[in-house]
Amino acid sequence: MGAPKALVQVRGKSFLAHLLDAAQHPKIGLLRVVLGAGEEDIRRALNLSAEIVVLNPDWPRGQLSSIQAALRALAPDALNDAALDTVSLASNAITEAALGRDALDGILLCPIDHPLVSRALVASLIAAFYSAARPPIVVPTFRSRRGHPVIFARSLFAELLLAPPDEGARAVVWAHAGEVAEVPTEEEGVVLNLNDPETLRRAQENA
Repeated sequence: MGAPKALVQVRGKSFLAHLLDAAQHPKIGLLRVVLGAGEEDIRRALNLSAEIVVLNPDWPRGQLSSIQAALRALAPDALNDAALDTVSLASNAITEAALGRDALDGILLCPIDHPLVSRALVASLIAAFYSAARPPIVVPTFRSRRGHPVIFARSLFAELLLAPPDEGARAVVWAHAGEVAEVPTEEEGVVLNLNDPETLRRAQENA
């Protein structure tokens, strides 16, 4: 694509600008952007403040390493908590939104490859997460296909930190298959991976 993935333009805005806009919700207390390759260019282009940027030196290892970098920044005690419980993005950018104002209830993971999601979609996912059922994982579906972004409850942070690199966050979803809440949507963006040049071209044409 030439430019860092986060800065690639689609429908008038960069991938990252789309996600930063979609993540505006009153239940989101913290917003973090995990950056690897091209981080200086991305910071300058979008004027990102230092406090929202998490650097991931392990970005060549893939998306899971970015998720783990964000979790370590947002919830450094996650592994310690888990120990007690068990005894009882070219630019590997990812946007992380922490749910909860006074306490960290969960995390909304927005991969940079899936920028075409709306505030309304994010709001529907958050509503499902805070429903009476309080599911630990919330995923959007488009015509029965699961997509992004995904919400994970704080109780699963340790499992994300310990997930096998070859399976990533999917391993946690599979381990809790019976507890996943699916939120149907007509937003095709949840399943459109714009890392694929042909998919990106079609997305541009359908703007």
